Amino acid sequence: MYAILDIETTGGKFNEEGITEIAIYRYDGHQVVDQFISLVNPEKEIQPFVVNLTGINNNMLKNAPKFYEVAKRIIEITEDCIIVAHNAEFDYRILRTEFKRLGYDYKRKTLCTVELSKSLIPDQASYSLGKLVRSLGIPVADRHRANGDAMATVKLFKLLQTKDTSKQIILSSIKEGHTPKKLQSKHIDIIETLPAVTGVYYIHKENGDIIYIGKSRNIKRRVNQHFTATNSKSKKIQLHVTHVTYEETGSELVALLKEIEEIKRLNPIYNRSRKRKNYTHALYAFKDDKDYLNLKVDNADGRKHAITTFANYQSGKYFLEQAVEQYHLCLKLTGLTKPEHACFNYNIKTCYGACIEEETPEEYNLRVQELIDKNSYEHQDMLIIDHGRDIDERSAIYIKNGVFQGLGFFNLNYQITNLKVLESIITQMENNRDIQHVIQSYLRKHKRLKIIKLP
Repeated sequence: MYAILDIETTGGKFNEEGITEIAIYRYDGHQVVDQFISLVNPEKEIQPFVVNLTGINNNMLKNAPKFYEVAKRIIEITEDCIIVAHNAEFDYRILRTEFKRLGYDYKRKTLCTVELSKSLIPDQASYSLGKLVRSLGIPVADRHRANGDAMATVKLFKLLQTKDTSKQIILSSIKEGHTPKKLQSKHIDIIETLPAVTGVYYIHKENGDIIYIGKSRNIKRRVNQHFTATNSKSKKIQLHVTHVTYEETGSELVALLKEIEEIKRLNPIYNRSRKRKNYTHALYAFKDDKDYLNLKVDNADGRKHAITTFANYQSGKYFLEQAVEQYHLCLKLTGLTKPEHACFNYNIKTCYGACIEEETPEEYNLRVQELIDKNSYEHQDMLIIDHGRDIDERSAIYIKNGVFQGLGFFNLNYQITNLKVLESIITQMENNRDIQHVIQSYLRKHKRLKIIKLP
């Protein structure tokens, strides 16, 4: 659990500042579950430059509660939380100083989004909150007011969680948590905390180490299956699990890609039986001695250039049968039949005669090339746009020159085709044949996905 906060002060000498406004969002790693926002009477004058910066003046604070009147609420909303702030050292020092004046020793663990940003989003021109969130396409309102800056920090922290592929944020949170309950009641408690959403889930043992990673369109139901199954792997998971964390993705494609990437990166002990290759067949193209482009579904061979890949021969054959119908291709030149002369489709006028050289190679090959271009993103710069985690958000899968670059999330109010912003929000990921297979398979099954071609 996190308490994401921002504090505005009077300014002045070190450790003599007073709080003028505070905003705290209690954040469970996925959504805000509580909030506290208040002006505070600092019982001292505000420095003029601070008034100009924040717009908060002494008259506004005359009837505001004093710190001792809101102290109990601050303790409650930050209980069992890690304090998260942009320049956390400053905000935490101010809080501790105010509590010290009341004779209370206020202690919490902290995370600084400045330091996290420098680590996870390197090479930014500036790491000040305003410039950083603007460069990342994060909407911000009421800049230099506690509520606006705290909410911007919430959105920034959510982006940093996505980029935290080593899961250090999650692990630090687990290690600060309480000792888990005994096994039987623990499973029930874990299930109750999980949502029925699309995403990636991480099963941890007691010291926080991840022992299994999975993806699901319904995380709650899938983890429940792990806890009730009787196979050997599930029994081992049931024995060692103490926590389950998750990352909501909204998009099943994002969940699939993150699962592959993070299993490879983190190598959880109970994912080792996962097959590296989740496809067995591929679609290939070649020209025959008469210059016609032929298509063939064959065993996958990494030495050959495949148009697209399939989990098995049957799915490849079905794809080719659909393509023959859609593009008026020849059954003979797709390897689906081997007639000596004209193919069956020529007789019913859906093949235009390439099988008997009645249609020229130039005319026929145009349609074959159209199919190839549609099902292979080779040499293309594009974004695949899918569901996001919230109603005003979308996910983006970035393909550059035919190579998968990574993925990210963006707010609908921001222009995603700004390449500088795009490359800032994208979490870099490895491109490999498994990734290509997952993307191509998903595009075949979800024909209404929005594709943005980039200049």
